[in-house]
Amino acid sequence: MTNLRVTLLGTGSPIPDPNRAGPSSLVQSDGTSILVDAGRGVVMRLAAAGVAAPMLDAVLLTHLHSDHCCALNDVVTTAWVTSPVAKPQVVYGPPGTQAVVDGMLAMLETDMAYRIAHHDDLNAPPEIVVHEVEPGATFTVGELTVTVGQTDHKPVEPTVGYRTEDAGKVVVMGGDGVACDGLDALCAGADVYVQTVVREDLIRPIGYQRFTDILDYHSTVESAAQTAARAGVRKFVMTHMVPAPAPGSEDEWRNLAAGHFDGEVVLGEDGLVVNAD
Repeated sequence: MTNLRVTLLGTGSPIPDPNRAGPSSLVQSDGTSILVDAGRGVVMRLAAAGVAAPMLDAVLLTHLHSDHCCALNDVVTTAWVTSPVAKPQVVYGPPGTQAVVDGMLAMLETDMAYRIAHHDDLNAPPEIVVHEVEPGATFTVGELTVTVGQTDHKPVEPTVGYRTEDAGKVVVMGGDGVACDGLDALCAGADVYVQTVVREDLIRPIGYQRFTDILDYHSTVESAAQTAARAGVRKFVMTHMVPAPAPGSEDEWRNLAAGHFDGEVVLGEDGLVVNAD
């Protein structure tokens, strides 16, 4: 038996929304907690989910767009300052992650110096162990086996998705990107598939190029639902929706997906828990 589940911590996008934090999710199974991406507000959403930053076993980054990693510094600093015992922060991500972490630590140098000078029991900066991973890699975090998959978010590259497994149950975090063979393989037979989705029918008429550009490298609701259908997924979870669903339009989003996928369709909200059982 397993209690594999995903909590959608932040279902928003780079467009600020008072009801949706930045992209981030919490995958858990009994005693293991993995944070996938670290968008704005993630530490507060973790607190709402009953998880303190020091309780995280690892952070997994799908890619290095700012909206997916801008609050990693808050995760690291909060865990470092609030944990009574020094504990390395383990971060997995695509090639380039080490450079991002090094830059983040450089940005935090002044803060770290203040805190080390003030607290006798803080005598070293936070330790961050970075593992840069490629598609096909497999590793274990606590009770969870994690497989790295290829995704397509060009020109952002490399980008990856993560397949987390425990006792035969599977949660896939697809991240951003369009449909591709790598994503199909990652999702095969998954119990839960979480994917960023956009609405082309709502974005295209706006006519603002910087906004319509996002259609080039994000899955529409329809294409993501088709991925779920091809892969034989049981639950398809939409997150990081652009534009954010207007109040009263929730069924419209679900119905668009249901036209291509006959499993369970879930429209994400911050704090929503989806079980893999």
